[in-house]
Amino acid sequence: DTTILGDSDANLSMQFNLYQLFQSAGRDGLCSIAAKGLSGEGYEGHYFWDTEMYMMPFFTLTMPQLARKLLGYRYRTLEAARENARLLGHLKGALYPWRTIDGRECSGYFLAGTAQYHIVGDIAYAVSAYYNATGDREYLIAEGAEMLLETARLWMDVGHMAQGRFLINCVTGPDEYTCLVNNNYYTNACAKNNLEQAVRAAQLLEEWGVYGEWAARLGVTREELDGFACAAEAMYLPYDETLGINPQDDSFLQKPVWDIAATPRDKFPLLLNYHPLQLYRYQVCKQADTVLAHVLFEELAAKDVRERSFRYYEKITTHDSSLSNCIFCIEACRLGLRREARAYFGDSVKTDLLNTHGNSKDGIHTANMGGCYMAVVNGFAGLRLCADGVKVDPFLPEGWTGLRFSFQYRGSRLRFEMADGRYRVRLLAGGPVSVLTPERACRLERPGDEAEGKTR
Repeated sequence: DTTILGDSDANLSMQFNLYQLFQSAGRDGLCSIAAKGLSGEGYEGHYFWDTEMYMMPFFTLTMPQLARKLLGYRYRTLEAARENARLLGHLKGALYPWRTIDGRECSGYFLAGTAQYHIVGDIAYAVSAYYNATGDREYLIAEGAEMLLETARLWMDVGHMAQGRFLINCVTGPDEYTCLVNNNYYTNACAKNNLEQAVRAAQLLEEWGVYGEWAARLGVTREELDGFACAAEAMYLPYDETLGINPQDDSFLQKPVWDIAATPRDKFPLLLNYHPLQLYRYQVCKQADTVLAHVLFEELAAKDVRERSFRYYEKITTHDSSLSNCIFCIEACRLGLRREARAYFGDSVKTDLLNTHGNSKDGIHTANMGGCYMAVVNGFAGLRLCADGVKVDPFLPEGWTGLRFSFQYRGSRLRFEMADGRYRVRLLAGGPVSVLTPERACRLERPGDEAEGKTR
């Protein structure tokens, strides 16, 4: 139940989107969620990073048992991911395919497909996000820790140390208008997180007394884990002193800027009207890339750097991908840019009902549907799940009179409501849960307890 008050169109669209997500999800641990759900033949039913990064957050917050099933699919294709890594010349680790059904790579254009190594970090992110939200110890022991280990091993084989920095070359980030680059900011940030989470998982297994058997089975050594920690600490994250922003990659700022304003409207999306090599030579983004990294790993960049980066990428991003506006919306919310946040949310929530991309005949945009849920919950409500509780920092966009939704955190069920300039987080079941608001931190001990405050 995620309800938007004061905007009946947006509310109805949200219900439609969540229904589509719910009915598209695999429930047996043997399958995932196709990029077009069950609604059309676009992408031939293949699974992408869309599931872990755009759809999983909805299931993790509302139906964690289903989220675990979706992660189970990735665990059951882990051996295929190991084989895929060997096919691409990696001596260790697991490289999940960019697009797949049975675990084998189905991407036909490797520059904007197989080269998107960030899929490895995306899946690792989903594993750690699920554990953080649920505290599911059994899952981490049985499946999650092994996935974090094997994906971390992949980064150690892909990247290398040079002049005290860990570098990752020849990869493609989320922006498919910029391919085969060195040190894509998003990819490196994902790798850093992946390596850190693998070390953290090993520490937890040791605390729980099961590390020995796990390490022996998978050949884990202390030296290897120390290597993960060192690589994460030394991870190179591009920063430009002149502009005060995080460049998308090492060479991105060396390119001329594509004149989006002078491009005829009938030439969008660019990928259908211009040769990829032409796009690769310009500063032009199909979708959120560095901005997505700032949303997921905001602690890696100061707020002023994130805001300057946001303003920079605003000017050169076409949002030709339906995965983009929702991320710009969340970052605008966090930066306090209300007008921009509302504009980016815009008609995204109605993408398929209004056929705004002109291709809903090929199937719905399930990732955008999940992204719109994230924009509402993580953006306007400002919800973040932390290791020791939840945080909220909400505001209502213009035209909305209220917002309410329920979510789960480590076995507890909570309800968020916002209206008339105030908000509250109520514990419905379980507890205790710590809630951090802009005004204060409080602890909800028993059902009925609530934290409240004024919206910003």
